Amino acid sequence: MSNPLNRSTCLVPVLVASLCWPAVANADRYRTTQHNFGGVGLLQTPTARMAPEGSFSFNANRTEPYSRYSISMQPVPWMEGTLRYIAITNRKYSQSEEFSGDQSLKDKAFDFKFRLLKESYWLPDLSVGFRDLAGTGLFSSEFVVANKRFYDLDFSLGVAWGYIGNRGDFSNPLSVLGDDYNERNAATVGTGGDFSLDNYFRGRPSIFGGVEYQSPWDPLRFKIELDGNDYQSEPQNNNQEQDSPINFGVVYRLSDTVDLTAAWERGNTAMFGITLHTNLKTNPYPAKLLDPPPVEREPLPAGVSGQAVDWAQVSDTLKENAGFAVEHVKVRKRELIITGEQTKYRDQAQGLGRASRILDNATGTEYDWYTLVNKPRGIAVSEASIDASKLRDLEQNRVDEDTVRRSTVLAAPSELDTETLHTEPLDKFTYGLSLGYNQNVGGPDNFILYQFLARLSSEYRFNRNQWIRGSLGVNIINNFDEFDNEGTSQLPQVRTNIREYLINSDFALEHLQYTHTKRLSRDIYAMGYAGMLESMFGGLGGEVLYRPHGSNWALGANANWVRQRGFNRDLSFRDYSVFTGHVTAYMQTDFYDVLAKVSAGQYLAGDKGGTLELSRSFDNGMTVGAWATRTNVSAEEFGEGSFDKGIYFTIPFDAFFARSSTSTGTLAWSPLTRDGGARLSRFYQLYDLTSASDTNRFNAGFNSLTR
Repeated sequence: MSNPLNRSTCLVPVLVASLCWPAVANADRYRTTQHNFGGVGLLQTPTARMAPEGSFSFNANRTEPYSRYSISMQPVPWMEGTLRYIAITNRKYSQSEEFSGDQSLKDKAFDFKFRLLKESYWLPDLSVGFRDLAGTGLFSSEFVVANKRFYDLDFSLGVAWGYIGNRGDFSNPLSVLGDDYNERNAATVGTGGDFSLDNYFRGRPSIFGGVEYQSPWDPLRFKIELDGNDYQSEPQNNNQEQDSPINFGVVYRLSDTVDLTAAWERGNTAMFGITLHTNLKTNPYPAKLLDPPPVEREPLPAGVSGQAVDWAQVSDTLKENAGFAVEHVKVRKRELIITGEQTKYRDQAQGLGRASRILDNATGTEYDWYTLVNKPRGIAVSEASIDASKLRDLEQNRVDEDTVRRSTVLAAPSELDTETLHTEPLDKFTYGLSLGYNQNVGGPDNFILYQFLARLSSEYRFNRNQWIRGSLGVNIINNFDEFDNEGTSQLPQVRTNIREYLINSDFALEHLQYTHTKRLSRDIYAMGYAGMLESMFGGLGGEVLYRPHGSNWALGANANWVRQRGFNRDLSFRDYSVFTGHVTAYMQTDFYDVLAKVSAGQYLAGDKGGTLELSRSFDNGMTVGAWATRTNVSAEEFGEGSFDKGIYFTIPFDAFFARSSTSTGTLAWSPLTRDGGARLSRFYQLYDLTSASDTNRFNAGFNSLTR
């Protein structure tokens, strides 16, 4: 039988020659599309291209016998990350029907691709990638690929080891570094969780590549590729017949956020897919139609003495229009100081600008400076001071925004003598209703076990620094009746008994916590708490944070004694208790504004170790992050996955609603629920509560001053 590659060698010189052509097209006309496994590419193969910074996509496609679901993210311009589930629909999750029923086998994976060289007039894009970097290895692969554009044609050519290169076209050129590069160790496949360094770039590689054509009709583009896999070494001995290594496909952009793909692969199999995509960095938020417009400026009255102002009325207007819940109104010479908490606008500058206009209308030219002291949860974190006349000049186009910014001060709260003009009474009791959601993904019972619930949350504030908050969840609908398998572990079951917590009651006291905050000094903050701290643990603890104002670093520590809650999630407890706590260093880097957190301490199962967490927040408030935890628990004790890891997205409610909000929601995903490296899920974190001291964040939102 002839080698399938020999029937398509005409593609290779064309691809090689195409890399020598200069890029003469306008790159702005072209967009990136996703391939079957998630990430920018053709059909079965990746390309060297990167999506625009901040791009986010969800991909789903079907090629018999595989159904693939993936999320791809471009956190920085030169790195692409993908998480993926593959359902192998002709293989069962396990041989035991009692354990997994008829559910198909699922494979989980993380992929990464890094750009080594950016396309220029003569040089191509060049990237290196790793598929299933530390997963089960069923579809693991490493590749190097180059791309060059010529008008409406974008050519790619690469070399792959592992799954993408399973055809094994030639001997491994890296064998000059040692004979161990000639063989790929199949024994590591299926273990999961470890970096199989002894497998990277091992074995016989294959050539892959292709071309993507942007048609004259913008929504339509065509793809043709040379596949490097012959499908004769498929996972689970699931080999597939391949009539041709050439795959053909078409992508139709249904809308700005939806792509549809159809293809003919392996010469005998159809593929259909859909991609939903957006950009977390540039995607515009909905117009805030439900926000009150900024107050109209009135002719400036002659200076009005602070004693003559109706401060109760002004405080109501500040809360409603500027989102600033007033605590005190004070004066220091010709500076008016408003102490309170920003509750509506994510950008401090927007609230500052609105407040300044309100105060101008009330006091005229009596004061030269307006200062808002932001005290989230009773902690004085920052004070923003604006020259009132400069803001008026900006609105009249007499000065530019940079001039106003240079005269606006964001500083640590001061302790100078002031005269109090007004104290606003505290609104002590609040409550609200919302929709809640719980899930367990990737277990043997069902791919997704879910619950929708109605959530009643309430809070009572004894004073501005002390409050008690709780939430009660009431089941609406779920499929937890399918949750049959009980978790097992060599460690104390601090997370793997999640089944018992989810199935035992339709009513759950999700948390009930008393909290006390205090600013100990200019840069030191403290918090104590007690109660039902999360869904599985209750107890007491405290946190201290040292965060120098205006610095890009902070250092914190927390200590907690907790006891495992009863499975009904009421006020009962079980026997297991543990001391858990961590020391954490925070560093806001200049490297694409990445925030690095490094923690060390003891976890819920009594294991000791550290966690590295990296995240990036975009100017619009979107955050994407990832964490990995290593402890003194061995991979065998930990179980499948070897160590704890995951990703998360923090999304401001501003992204969805027509009303401004400082609230956020977090979606976290971990490939497996295990007991090792489990952290206490505390409701409040001092680093987040003190974020108003971040000068870079204040500057990023300064353009909202006049909105």
